[in-house]
Amino acid sequence: MKTRSLGAQLAEGGKIRQSRGGSEARLDKPSRLVRVGDVLTFAFAGRLHVVRVEAMGDRRGPASEAQALYTRLPDGPAS
Repeated sequence: MKTRSLGAQLAEGGKIRQSRGGSEARLDKPSRLVRVGDVLTFAFAGRLHVVRVEAMGDRRGPASEAQALYTRLPDGPAS
């Protein structure tokens, strides 16, 4: 997301799926714990996005730092 508030709106709306260790759940709050290795699936701007969390950031920083913390996966079922 471009802003934290857009990400929070998606989470509150139950529009983000989180896959961890073979189980899947919908995120319902922006404060839900996300761990390294989790796969997040969400639709935004008319496209399906699937990303795997690779690392946690130490601080809020620029987009270039944030993009280094996840890997985009091919669209489709999160595995």
